[in-house]
Amino acid sequence: MVTVLGCITEKHNVWLVLVAGLLCAVGSWVTARLFQRTVGTAGMQKLGWHVLTAISAGVAIWCTHFVAMLGFDAGVPVSFDPFLTVLSLLIAVGGSTFGFALAGSRVTRFAPALGGAIVGVAIALMHYTGMMAWRIEGIISWDVPYLVASVACSVVFAAAALVCAMRAGPHAVNLMAVTLSLAILTLHFTGMTALRITPLVVPGAFSDLAALHTLALAIAGLSLVIVCTGLVSYLIDSDVRAESLEHLRRMALSDLLTGLPNRGSFNERLDLEIVLAREAGTRLALIGIDLNRFKEVNDLRGHHAGDEVLRILARRMTGLLRENEFVARIGGDEFAAICRMTGEVTAEAGLEDFLGRLEAALYKPVRLDEYEVVTGGSFGVAIYPDDATSKPVLINNADLAMYRAKTSMTRSVCFYEPAMDEMVRARRNLASDLRGALAATQLSIHYQVQTSLVTGETRGYEALLRWRHPVQGPIPPATFIPLAEENGLILEIGEWVLRQACAMAISWDPPYPVAVNVSAVQFAHANLTQLVAGVLGETGLPAQRLQLELTESTIFADRGRSLRTLRQLKELGVSIALDDFGTGYSSLDTLRSFPFDRIKLDQSFFSEAEASPQDRAIIRAVLALGKSLGIPVLAEGIETQSQLALLTEEGCDEAQGFLFGRPAALAEIVGTGRIRLVDTRVAHSVPGKGDAEGIDNGKSPGAEHGQTLDSTT
Repeated sequence: MVTVLGCITEKHNVWLVLVAGLLCAVGSWVTARLFQRTVGTAGMQKLGWHVLTAISAGVAIWCTHFVAMLGFDAGVPVSFDPFLTVLSLLIAVGGSTFGFALAGSRVTRFAPALGGAIVGVAIALMHYTGMMAWRIEGIISWDVPYLVASVACSVVFAAAALVCAMRAGPHAVNLMAVTLSLAILTLHFTGMTALRITPLVVPGAFSDLAALHTLALAIAGLSLVIVCTGLVSYLIDSDVRAESLEHLRRMALSDLLTGLPNRGSFNERLDLEIVLAREAGTRLALIGIDLNRFKEVNDLRGHHAGDEVLRILARRMTGLLRENEFVARIGGDEFAAICRMTGEVTAEAGLEDFLGRLEAALYKPVRLDEYEVVTGGSFGVAIYPDDATSKPVLINNADLAMYRAKTSMTRSVCFYEPAMDEMVRARRNLASDLRGALAATQLSIHYQVQTSLVTGETRGYEALLRWRHPVQGPIPPATFIPLAEENGLILEIGEWVLRQACAMAISWDPPYPVAVNVSAVQFAHANLTQLVAGVLGETGLPAQRLQLELTESTIFADRGRSLRTLRQLKELGVSIALDDFGTGYSSLDTLRSFPFDRIKLDQSFFSEAEASPQDRAIIRAVLALGKSLGIPVLAEGIETQSQLALLTEEGCDEAQGFLFGRPAALAEIVGTGRIRLVDTRVAHSVPGKGDAEGIDNGKSPGAEHGQTLDSTT
């Protein structure tokens, strides 16, 4: 009885069988790879991969069959019908296309098995169509059991191949290639075993076996070229995908503006460095970096200039990096650096050197067109594992140290200290208390007199905000106002102060003007003019009795918008005072651009004016400037008779300070007789002498100087 193995060894050219088997294996593996790519794509790209998969599969199936047939010894002359031969190739490609498309569609859970079965049927149809194209000098018959077995093997193995391909796993491609090869080879050799040939003697008929074998090798070579083309397409796409993924990864981990590593890359690097430090028993320095005056660059020169500054500083920091050093931009004008501290002796020195290089890079002037910008930076340093043993705590401690550096007037680099935690916790608790201070009536307004130095008459009063904490007592101004601004409370509190001051002043006799401080946050708010107009309308206070005080640094943040707002306020009839003149961005151009109603000369010039010729010269110059511009000058913080004598000698218009009167509650001022209340309802609502005291809008409790209410003149 003829067996499959006997058919292979006795009826076939063994070398061509090996070539056919190699071709089938390579083609199946490439087909499996290409099919895998179709599963992860969509749209036209998916269609393209399906076409490549079908071509690779069809060529592998057809060429395996044709090469193996050319290696079969029929014992009689043979030839091929070209039409049916080409038709068999089309069946292989078309059937594979439909089967693979169905298998990868996921329309049902059985789609892979159904698609594979269609591929198996296509293999069988291709084989027997090719057998029909075989012209031999003899009578063909079939062993039905082998014929049925060949078709069954093709369908079962092809279905199994597609099921394996659709299951996720590291060996899915190889399993598909093996089972698809089995589907092709078992079909062919089992089908050839089913073939029975009864020779017929036909005179002159012969077949050239050498030519057939040469044709088989040519077909095998051509098929390998086609299959390899599919493989190359796969490899090229894989390289492109890998490059694209690497490019996307670099983009995801890099800051697009500066090219520095971004926050994601920083987190990855910090995780790695902590692991390395832990394993090696070494230390690691995390440095938080915040640019000091970057907002000014954006406000004055525009965001394009700010972007250019960031790019230049990033290039500088990248250029100074050495081994075991790392810098990333983590957002806005914030950066983070990592320094691996190795060696007992050199670790501290290496960190100091790194910090010195970073400082030099940030403090070196940046040239922008015709301007030079010096941003500078604040550096907060936390050491692993000395200051923290986990990443979140290490980052938090570096931030605390950086915040301390940013608020320090003398240090640009601060190392973390445990006491910083307590300070931050206390500050957060105080901010929480501040949120409820207004509702709990802990806030009140005190008033400080403003006096004419020429006549000695009262010119008005400045409204100063006070806060007496129920536990801590009076809160210093350096703590209170920054908290309100940082936590978004200044708008609500500022509106309350404005409304209360106007509501109280309407009942004063004489009808003195009242001055109210406006913070930078309030002034930057879009509806300040509408708020002032609304408060004046509600309280009935004449606009000419309200004076708003603001610092020049407030105006300088956005000069064009600020001047427009000031003009709108002036149109209401409100007067404007330039507060703390001489301490900020004082410029003659600001005074020229807007007609202020008053200049308030900062108290810092009077503390040493008697012994400092420079301070006396500045005072004299400001007073002369005010007279030349027709703007009254009010001196703040006047405490002594000698200071008063100096101002009188230099021709100052007005003064304010402890020498003329401390800030006091309205009831206390009424009690002295300086003010009478014409509305008894207001008189009964005036806070008493014992009401809460605290701070004014950015000034000391004395309105001009000092940090406590106990300051004396």
